[in-house]
Amino acid sequence: MKAVVYENFVQAPQIINVADPTPKNHGVVVKVEATGVCRSDWHGWMGHDPGIELPHVPGHEFAGTIAAVGRDVTQFKVGDRVTVPFIYACGACSHCHSGNQQVCSSQTQPGFTQWGSFAEYVGVDHANVNLVALPESMDFVTAASLGCRFVTSFRAVVDQGQVTAGNWVAVHGCGGVGLSAVMIANAIGANVIAVDIDDNALSLARSLGAVATINANQVDDVPLAIKDLTKGGVHVSLDALGHPITCVNSINSLRPLGKHIQVGLLLADQANPSIPMDKVIAHELEIIGSHGMQAHRYDAMLAMILSGKLQPEKLLGKTITLAQSIDVLTQLDKNNTPGVTVITQF
Repeated sequence: MKAVVYENFVQAPQIINVADPTPKNHGVVVKVEATGVCRSDWHGWMGHDPGIELPHVPGHEFAGTIAAVGRDVTQFKVGDRVTVPFIYACGACSHCHSGNQQVCSSQTQPGFTQWGSFAEYVGVDHANVNLVALPESMDFVTAASLGCRFVTSFRAVVDQGQVTAGNWVAVHGCGGVGLSAVMIANAIGANVIAVDIDDNALSLARSLGAVATINANQVDDVPLAIKDLTKGGVHVSLDALGHPITCVNSINSLRPLGKHIQVGLLLADQANPSIPMDKVIAHELEIIGSHGMQAHRYDAMLAMILSGKLQPEKLLGKTITLAQSIDVLTQLDKNNTPGVTVITQF
């Protein structure tokens, strides 16, 4: 099969022919019909993820059809249309038994601990636990756009943030994760404030339901601007970018008893930001991480999509070829194009 492969970090990947994957007894092989290009893939290519062994194929948010099935897979068959969370849970540990497959102690991750979906085919581990059947009405491009950013935002807003109608919610960073969070929080009935440094991203956030936007380059104090808008601070604030500045701004934007949800990855030299713990204690704030979403929680999200309350297709930026993905991947830190980029031609 054709795949995007990098043999060294921070060096240009190449498209080469590699061996087709074969399914493990508990797994399947999926023919990739669409796969998103995510900032997490860029972090991996930069060498920020210690789980990656070289040579490597990136890609972790994908949808397609099952091409081969392992002998122990009982709930899916060849030809089924599927997608997956970006975490392959084992299904057997205590976390999985409690329904928290997103923090499985034996998890693997496509595009990180094993080869990913920038290829014609990709293997899926523990398929009975991790595969999600796609509605016939959902196209592969939209399904691929759910795989990391949208589902992560859904869990962050709904399960971790427990956002309810009338809440004030701040979203710091309006990339794929942040824009997804804006749409989801708005659908629940929250009042959303979107923060970014790019006016195009903020314009898209307004079109997705943000009631107010803040260009962080045009105000002296982002948390103060948010507190002025909300008369005291937001109930829930998300760092959807993953940067020490947005992390601290998010915490400082909260009203007493508020919740900060860390969604964006803080890696390398930014991994340990200085947290204003005095405010956390004095205001009894909650600091909560959010890491993906379990396959069994997709039903709630898919129901909202099928009813029209959520429209992830509005977050799509452009579709590209496998060959074009190399430039897109390696320039992600410099490219601020709003929306999700999806590979559709292999």
